[in-house]
Amino acid sequence: MDSFFPGIALLVISIALVASTTDRRSKAVDRRLQRLERKVDLLLAHAGVAEPEDPKLAEIDDLLAQGKKIQAIKVHREVTGSDLVEAKEAVERRMR
Repeated sequence: MDSFFPGIALLVISIALVASTTDRRSKAVDRRLQRLERKVDLLLAHAGVAEPEDPKLAEIDDLLAQGKKIQAIKVHREVTGSDLVEAKEAVERRMR
């Protein structure tokens, strides 16, 4: 019983270290991805190339024309994989 508690403490510390390392790597990958996306956007703008629009975005415009904002947000989330707040903001931008 005396060796049980130090074993659990060691396990908890090990899990915390692994989680911390994974989180740092994830943040680093996210930063790199954001930098790459900015660079690609700049290259596309410089070349005068517009990003092809997904046909589903036309469905979002149709839903907005019908006054179905919530359904439009749902479709935007399905198409882009964005979270609720991001999808809501994007749909509201399309409404203007």
